[in-house]
Amino acid sequence: MKVKLAEYYGFCFGVKRAIKIAESSKNASTIGPLIHNNEEIHRLKKDYNVVTLQSLEGLGETQKAIIRTHGIPKQDLKFLESKQIDIVDATCPFVTKPQQICEQMSAEGYDIVIFGDKQHPEVKGVESYAQYGAHVVLSIDELKTLRLTHKIAVVSQTTRKIEEFMKITNYLIAHYKEVRVFNTICNATLDNQVAAKELAKDVDIMIVIGGKNSSNTKQLHYISKEFCDDSYLIESEKELNPQWFKNKKICGVTAGASTPGWIIDKIVGKIEKI
Repeated sequence: MKVKLAEYYGFCFGVKRAIKIAESSKNASTIGPLIHNNEEIHRLKKDYNVVTLQSLEGLGETQKAIIRTHGIPKQDLKFLESKQIDIVDATCPFVTKPQQICEQMSAEGYDIVIFGDKQHPEVKGVESYAQYGAHVVLSIDELKTLRLTHKIAVVSQTTRKIEEFMKITNYLIAHYKEVRVFNTICNATLDNQVAAKELAKDVDIMIVIGGKNSSNTKQLHYISKEFCDDSYLIESEKELNPQWFKNKKICGVTAGASTPGWIIDKIVGKIEKI
């Protein structure tokens, strides 16, 4: 069986940047998981004593706080700033952008629509920058239930599918007089999604590597499944099942933006042994 890697996969700019920040911030605490990859979170704790706090209540005697790649709500940032601790901002610049857009557009009187998962930490952070609140939707059906003015600004969670975002924006443009569209989907996310789609068309089995709580990794799995029925999402080599590969000739491999190279190498190595 041949193993074929996607043209684009794995660590994006924002995650690489965040990992470097964490590695140079020993004995620090991250506000929420730095990235959505449990294996890498464990490595940072083991090698650099970078611990993960699930809430601000756990700050205790923390002297250095790292803001996760997904960002945090504006009010949480203000709370941190009121404390005498060192704040290290590892928010991905691609996440900072929709935060700024929501803040500016809401100040200018626009209704804010965010295409994304309202439970995702990135979306919670972005939403908090809208001066008068925001409408978070995942479908046109949800849009139809909203009472909006005729001045709308729309942004997307950085890891969503561009095709789904376009459905949302096309509906708004067709039904409202003034719609400001800001394509805030990360370029790396788009590249990974297109590469996964093309690879999935040409293989018998697809392995998607990444955190199961990672939005962009779940999107890669969803896309792969559309074009290759035998697509599996795994976090480590321990989850590989030899039976998956029976009678398969080509195995495609891709990985989410929060998946480090050492995990990918481990998994590809085990697949090749199988």
